[in-house]
Amino acid sequence: MKEEKVKKLLDSIRPGIQMDGGDVEFVEIKDDIVYVRLVGACGGCPMAQLTLKEGIERYIRNQMPEIKAVEAL
Repeated sequence: MKEEKVKKLLDSIRPGIQMDGGDVEFVEIKDDIVYVRLVGACGGCPMAQLTLKEGIERYIRNQMPEIKAVEAL
């Protein structure tokens, strides 16, 4: 259930990330931490950590307060 909701949330923000040449892939949820993979332009971008924490993580945690963090692999 949580996995499907996280995937839908990622799908809803994916177009904004893709506009900058990057993408985000869901990997897994473990102990209420979401693990994702940043790909494309996001893979080597110096702003990727900011995008992850201030963009992706903030959005997911606002929608799903039980999520503790979003981490990139």
